[in-house]
Amino acid sequence: MTVFVRCQVVVAAVFTFVLSAVAGPRAEHVFIISIDGGKPAVMEHCKMPVLEKMVADGAHTWTANTIFPSKTLPSHTSMLTGVGPDMHKILWNDWVPTNGVVHVTTVFAEAKKAGHSTAMFVGKEKFRHLLLPDSVDQFDYNRAASGEVVKTATGGTKVEKEGTVFAKTVAKNAATYIVKNKPELCFIHLTDPDAAGHQYGWGSPQQIQALAKTDAALGVILKAIRKAGIAEQSVILISADHGGHNRGHGTNIPEDMNIPWIAWGKGVKQNFLITVPVTTYDTAATALWLLDVPRPASFDGQPVTSAFE
Repeated sequence: MTVFVRCQVVVAAVFTFVLSAVAGPRAEHVFIISIDGGKPAVMEHCKMPVLEKMVADGAHTWTANTIFPSKTLPSHTSMLTGVGPDMHKILWNDWVPTNGVVHVTTVFAEAKKAGHSTAMFVGKEKFRHLLLPDSVDQFDYNRAASGEVVKTATGGTKVEKEGTVFAKTVAKNAATYIVKNKPELCFIHLTDPDAAGHQYGWGSPQQIQALAKTDAALGVILKAIRKAGIAEQSVILISADHGGHNRGHGTNIPEDMNIPWIAWGKGVKQNFLITVPVTTYDTAATALWLLDVPRPASFDGQPVTSAFE
């Protein structure tokens, strides 16, 4: 073998090694955390030390947008399917068993096809509409721990009651599971700000207190990720389904449509302000991009790559 040929072999071997070293997921674990009713204009002025530290250590925008109608189930469906309501068709906002499950793929279904473990911890039973068969290893809605919240829809007079599991319980259940099972894709839903907003108003002292409780729950989740020994391989995406005004939401005004979008963890730029437009369905696309799972061609969402090194 000539020296030139030997050099070619060595170069090829080195190139193959480098490719194998950089191949694979950008993060081994992705956590999507939704702060239900998290209005940026309120959150920015609350005492939320855990979130504030994550913003400082990560990338963020306070001017992301949800979809219309800016309601919990339609918005979360877009967040977790990567498409708008014109495609996923979930426009109702209650647990209606006869409506079945969503008819488009979800971030969980795509992750499972790629061999990843998945989990959901939610504060409202209506999330069952996102449970495609065999897509979620662990679905946790702790009905026994749920409390009743009185709600009035924006622009309406009808008062409704909805079962809600509050952030402290959801975070505790999620933390126990995270430490033991180390899920590779995990969604966690924290309801307290929405419940307080409906009862007392967006920006009310009671909602500010609810956001403080949500921040404490976020701390419990972060502690569990560290205790599980996976913090260095994880990315946390924090967002919301909608904002709100007065005691409701659901319209297409900025107060309802504006949401936060925060990335923290492996490969995330520190103290970085995201300036590109971000929409809630970009969350699903970003999660799949981080896990190195192909993004379905049907997705409206695009990964928010500018937030990462």
